[in-house]
Amino acid sequence: MVTVHFSAELRRFTDGVAQMEFEAPDVRRLIRALDERYPGMGERLSEGTSVAIDGNIIPDAEFEDLPDGAEVHFLDTLSGG
Repeated sequence: MVTVHFSAELRRFTDGVAQMEFEAPDVRRLIRALDERYPGMGERLSEGTSVAIDGNIIPDAEFEDLPDGAEVHFLDTLSGG
């Protein structure tokens, strides 16, 4: 199991739930599980989101393995101008 922490932006999909545990071997399958539970979240996570796994930010983490007990945060990618 991994613990997913939802940002304030993502909590609009979860009815305010801040964190939840999921069973997923990698980030791609985690996003799929999140989208099944919270329709629309998968598309949102695919739009400019980085992933932090146990405190390490991984920009292109789709196929990154998730160790059992990992803490996962989805981070909005910042853009400037």
